[in-house]
This record gives sequence, structure tokens and C-alpha cells, in this order.
Amino acid sequence: MDNAYGFTAYGGPDVERFLDLPLPSPGPGELLIEVHAAGVNPVDFKVREGMHRSFLPLDLPAVFGREAAGVVVALGPEVEGFAVGDSVFGSSARGCGGYAHHAVLTAGFTIVKPEGLSYTDAAALPVAAGTAYDSVRGLDPAAGETLLILGIGGGVGVAAAQLAASEGVSVVGTASRAKRDFVVSLGATAVAYDGDDTADRLAAALPNGADAVLDLVGGDALDTVSGVMSPDCRVLTVAGPDTAARFGARPLSRGNRAAALGELARRVQDGRLDPRVREVFPFAEAPAALRAVESGHPWGKVVLEMRTRTR
Repeated sequence: MDNAYGFTAYGGPDVERFLDLPLPSPGPGELLIEVHAAGVNPVDFKVREGMHRSFLPLDLPAVFGREAAGVVVALGPEVEGFAVGDSVFGSSARGCGGYAHHAVLTAGFTIVKPEGLSYTDAAALPVAAGTAYDSVRGLDPAAGETLLILGIGGGVGVAAAQLAASEGVSVVGTASRAKRDFVVSLGATAVAYDGDDTADRLAAALPNGADAVLDLVGGDALDTVSGVMSPDCRVLTVAGPDTAARFGARPLSRGNRAAALGELARRVQDGRLDPRVREVFPFAEAPAALRAVESGHPWGKVVLEMRTRTR
């Protein structure tokens, strides 16, 4: 049996449980790892609430977690490039399963962990940093251009800001006033989004407008910043299709996931990217880790640690 943390029905935190489940088996194109660390993301509680059930059907009870790092203990059929004993990190197979002592990863979305990259940092990369990497590539801001990130303080925004700034892009981001110093530490200009004068503050920070906008807030956020978009502004947004169409927003195109993970790992190692793992919780405190993210005000990443040693 394997110890895991998951949910027994769709709903709120009251449906969460520690579970004793059969040890999972890797299928074709999958590998089984002993988990050392697992990333905690907003998508985890959204899956629990049933927001993704139309395209992510689950057999309940289900285990939380979309990203994990650990050591390979078994390989499924048709898996090449990995061996039992390899230290790896990647995306959970079948949409969930990382909050456990053993998890199944998708081989195509997993790579061998470089020496020197901690398990906790590695576990923080596949979901938020992976999305940030593809988002920045999709918007393709050039050195000297300006990228506006709405909701820069979350996991995706934190990584996107660093990835863009390291390429000579001028980054401006909206966040709460409390996160100002944190945003500045990412190499970005911070603009507080609270109050009725957000548009005026953005105009002051972007006198020549934004060449690209990454909207991680959704809702009517793009309407608020429309006045600072340059005529040829490229937009990626989490807003609904109607809003996206009004602003000519392009869909996020996911590239080669393994290649993206490799590039992210290299950037962490050479100092161009800090995963900003703000809090590490032991597995026994998985409920508190998820509440820290579900509160809606995270600074950087939250990670669960299954083992004492993380390197």
C-alpha cells in the first residue's frame, strides 16, 4: 500500500483525506518514481472542486499533484532513456498523483534531474515554470521590448518575469502593494493593481505602451490595461474566449515539454532562474500546504517534501 493525500469527492477542503492506496503501476510511456518532493499549485484545488472534470475525468478517490521529483523505481512499456535509480522530475501522468510516496510520471514530460538541482527546486518547475516558458516563447518579446504581466506574483508570473528579464526584456507587472519588493526582486517594475487608479499607474510605468501582455488574472483585467497596449501588442490570456477574441489574444501553444524542462533546469543552475520556493511543507502537513496556495495570495512556489534529504 502507498500513502497519499487526495480527495474522496468533488467539493471543498472537507473532502480531502490521507489515503492508503495500492502502489500505482506505470503503463505504456510512463514511469514510477519514489517521490522526494511535489509541487503544490492552484490547479490542484480546482481539480478537487470539479472545475476540470469535463476534460479530466477521475476515478475517486483521486490523489492531488501535477508535478513531482524523485527516483525511478519502475519503467512502463515503451519507455526509453530512463533507468531504475535515475533521479528525475516531471509531470504526473493522468493529470494527478504527485502528493504521494510513489507517483506515476509521463515519460515524455519528464527528464533526468541534473546534479546540483535540488528535488524541491526540480518539483517546482514542470507546471508553473513550464507554462511560463511556453508563454514567453509564444509572445516572443525581443530585447528592448516591454512585457506587461498581469498577476506577476504567482508561480507562472514569477518565472515568466525572470525568463523575460534575463533576455533583456523590460518587464512590468501588476501585483498587490504588499508584493512590491518581491516583484522588484524579479527584475520587474511593480504596479499596484488595487484601487481605481490602476490604469493611471500603468500609464505612468509604460509611457510607450506594452509590446506584449501576459494576462494571468482573467476577468476584465485586459479592459483595465487596454490603454497601454501598443497597436501591435501580442496578448496571451487566461480570460474566456470572448475576451480573448476582443483583444486578439493568441492561445498558449505547448512545445516540447522535455526540452522546456531541460532549459529551465539549465537556467536554474546558471542563476538565470530562481524557482522561488517560498515554503516547503513536510508531507504530513499537506493540508496546510494546499491551504497556503488556496488562500489566493501566494508568493512564489509551495512544495511538499516527502523525505528529509532533498539533494
